[in-house]
Amino acid sequence: MASSIETGGAWSTMEDVSLCEAWLRVCHCPVTGNEMKFFHMWKKNHAEFCEKIPESPRTEMALLSRWKLLNKEMAKWRDALAKAMNLYISGENRTNELIQAQMWFGATGGGKKSFTHHECWEVVKYCKRFIIISTSPDVVLNETPLRDSTTSDSPLDSPMSEDSPIQKEPRPIGQKAAKAKKAGNSSNYNSKFLEEITRENTIRIEMEQKRQDMEVAIQAECAREKEYLRKKDMQKTDRETMAMDTSHMSPETKQYWKLERRDVMRRRLFQDVGPRNTDWLNDQNH
Repeated sequence: MASSIETGGAWSTMEDVSLCEAWLRVCHCPVTGNEMKFFHMWKKNHAEFCEKIPESPRTEMALLSRWKLLNKEMAKWRDALAKAMNLYISGENRTNELIQAQMWFGATGGGKKSFTHHECWEVVKYCKRFIIISTSPDVVLNETPLRDSTTSDSPLDSPMSEDSPIQKEPRPIGQKAAKAKKAGNSSNYNSKFLEEITRENTIRIEMEQKRQDMEVAIQAECAREKEYLRKKDMQKTDRETMAMDTSHMSPETKQYWKLERRDVMRRRLFQDVGPRNTDWLNDQNH
């Protein structure tokens, strides 16, 4: 089991960073990295890790299990950064991009709402596996070309004559108009981003509500089952009490079982008819 294999308690930041450094050195070795078998690779990873943290109780299986978790979260962080970079607008504070990346990371689910392994990310972020590739279009200062690239540069090839009107090229938009257009694109990106976050949160809330409803239904079913077993056990005890042979018992013991039987009859009558029909039993006690 994992609890018996992975000894050493909770992982510290130093252990996570040492594991990432060991993985980077072994798996990206230009000589043996591509030809190494899986078993030998993790034996070597363990040796590298123990060189950094001597006398560590972590086993090879513990390192492998921890790396699977780190690898999954850093891959999600890479994708979140890529999505945030696609929404990045020139001139904004870089912190906004990191905030958006954290929001994307939390929206993908998986339990954790924010990425916390930043020290590990600094170690592996330049590896081929974790390199961020932006898919956003190139930024252009002016979408209107100054002239048509299909026209010839030679004036001899121009079809215009002295009598034809001069055809003016469209005037480029000004800086204010360009900024306004960029702001509009930014608003659209942000709106889509927020809509996606809202949709993810709605799905998460619905799933959580279903889970809670299921738990309530299971608890109610367990309560009904317990009550059924309790009543069944009580009925068995009542039958044994009513069938008890007291002929060979002492007067005190007979009196005890007489009272026990009276309690059984009182409880049965109370369940079947109500409390009024138990009054005659109380009269017999006096």
